[in-house]
Amino acid sequence: MNGISVITICFNNLADLQKTCQSVDKQTRQPEEHWVINGSTTDEIAKWLEQTPQPVYRKWINERDKGIADAFNKGINKATMDIIHLLNSGDIYGGDDILETVQAFFQSHPSVQWISGNIQLIRGGEQVVVGKAFEKSKLYRGMRSISHPTWFVKREAYRRVGGYSSDYKIAMDYDMMCRLAHESYLYLPKTIAIFDDTGISSLQYVRSLEESKKVYTRHFGTSLKLILWQWRLTILHHLLQSSFGQWLFRLKKKMGLENW
Repeated sequence: MNGISVITICFNNLADLQKTCQSVDKQTRQPEEHWVINGSTTDEIAKWLEQTPQPVYRKWINERDKGIADAFNKGINKATMDIIHLLNSGDIYGGDDILETVQAFFQSHPSVQWISGNIQLIRGGEQVVVGKAFEKSKLYRGMRSISHPTWFVKREAYRRVGGYSSDYKIAMDYDMMCRLAHESYLYLPKTIAIFDDTGISSLQYVRSLEESKKVYTRHFGTSLKLILWQWRLTILHHLLQSSFGQWLFRLKKKMGLENW
């Protein structure tokens, strides 16, 4: 009951994958399976997986994919356990007891279909921990406080709502959240993951906002709240690139408001 499948997608980034695998292997309660979905154009990762001793729960696919959503779906389709976690290469767990804690949480709340928690990341040049409980009424705010690397989702929920959409290059996780919004949810107030902020959504933040707007409009129609919120995020994003903005954020952090 409540077995865990961890899925890690990777692309030409062996060092990042090794860091993530090490984090999985250090868990006090290791997963029943850890699928590595390798879509690399080089054979470096494939050779490491095949020629280096790996734990019995580590499995892999070495083949090109059609992008991030396709790689996610390959892993989900391979997963056989009740609970699925997508831990991207470069990301690591926030502690050695994460899987143990998550399994116990689901056992205590058997009807829950997905959970999220806190994430450690860099914002405004500062290391912070952020995370809030998901609220369907605030979907217009996008992924700001409901970070995808902290989600654990029941396999049956993915079956009901469908796979990640290849229509989006960045915001496929936000689209999934919009579809999971009707599934039973709980917040776990624990730092689940430490985020590698070199990913596509971090490097192309403004583009990710544009995609998120398309996702929201597709699901819920036009929203003035969404437009105003995205203006706010765009202004804050550009402000945090400046020394003055970073100073303001440090002040905000000292006041304990980094999660707002």
